[in-house]
Amino acid sequence: MTQPTEPIYRVVISNEERYSIWPEHKEIPWGWRADQTVGTKQACLDYIKEVWTDMRPLSLRKKMAAAESEKSA
Repeated sequence: MTQPTEPIYRVVISNEERYSIWPEHKEIPWGWRADQTVGTKQACLDYIKEVWTDMRPLSLRKKMAAAESEKSA
């Protein structure tokens, strides 16, 4: 009898630079790209916790940066 293996996941990043995990064997959905990190669910979640420090979507960060530039100009 073989032991069931733990599913393998890949860290994916959306066009808005939001992080998630996706089953390694499935095609990555449109609007997302693969990160280099692949592993157990917990390993992937630990990686995301470490690197995703600004949870604002990219479009919001850009808008806020532009507003800040206008204020200081």
